[in-house]
Amino acid sequence: MSGQCLLTGEVSKIVVRTRGLLYPLGTVSSGAIVSGQTLKIGTRKSAMALAQTEGIARMLRAADAALDVEIVKFETRGDQDQTSKLLRHGGKGGAFVAEIREAMRAGQLQAAMHSLKDVPGNEETPGLILAALLPRDPANDALVLRPGVSLDEFRASKGKGFKIGTNAVRRAAYLRRLFPEATVIHFRGAADTRVAKLDHGDKQRLPGGGEVGPADALVMARSGLERIGMASRIVHDFSVHEMLPAVGQGIVAVECVENDWLTRARLAKIEDASSRLCAEAEREVLWVLNGHCNSPIAGHATLSGNEMTLTASVLDEAGGGFIEVLRQGPADRPCELGRAVGLELLDKGAAAIIERTRPDEH
Repeated sequence: MSGQCLLTGEVSKIVVRTRGLLYPLGTVSSGAIVSGQTLKIGTRKSAMALAQTEGIARMLRAADAALDVEIVKFETRGDQDQTSKLLRHGGKGGAFVAEIREAMRAGQLQAAMHSLKDVPGNEETPGLILAALLPRDPANDALVLRPGVSLDEFRASKGKGFKIGTNAVRRAAYLRRLFPEATVIHFRGAADTRVAKLDHGDKQRLPGGGEVGPADALVMARSGLERIGMASRIVHDFSVHEMLPAVGQGIVAVECVENDWLTRARLAKIEDASSRLCAEAEREVLWVLNGHCNSPIAGHATLSGNEMTLTASVLDEAGGGFIEVLRQGPADRPCELGRAVGLELLDKGAAAIIERTRPDEH
């Protein structure tokens, strides 16, 4: 996949070449949870979440034709509240993951679908495990414009006079660096809902009252737009050099109860070893930094033969402070590489930026 620099028009390559290491499984014991021939998998009700979960179901059925996969839909707190910032619900983990995990622990589900970028990297999840990571889709972010606005117009203005909508603090921080004269506004909703709001000129209600917008542009994950059939709306692909992706962006994860060995064995059949390696490196950075849901932290790993390259950054939300680290290391030691990158970021002052954005818990 190639990406063109939005400001210069320069073309750069975004290449992910992969190899992998098989994810180890335990063996079924007499005390293991026993599943039948039906595997219930929980997911959010959004178009993107359903598309991702249906993809998992197809893969599982292809691996085991006798398996009946049932999709169970949830409306999470983050889906119900389309106004507040996700911080109010405990970040992405509390907003989009909590209810589904509770149902899984209660035995109502055998598995749960997550976008890996929405799974907090600084928390323990006792009794649960990410048992399968699917092949990574494009990890980069993309620009979507409202009808009537051209890319040439946006590029010529360098964003001046434009309102760009996003709910991600990472994207907001990068946008303020790339387009300091643009106005970055809070913009919530499922992917298809956000595009509809952009097209209709709808304003976004603010958590404290009032409204912002309407938006002239949105920045969204390319993979998400592809999954809901809206990739044609993309006018520009940000290269990972322009806007480093969120940790785990583009990877779909399937979680299950840790000692449900039968479900783990089934999920192992759809595991992508390369995604596992890259995810372990990226998420180790989050763990070392103790990043929270309001931290503008980015991280992206790629594989080439036996070597892994990992880039990670920490930005302040205003887009001023910026620290980036790039390191290479053996592909079969991803956590070690992630730890080294995280520690180097701390050495360069990342902790101070993260603390400035940490929510007040009192």
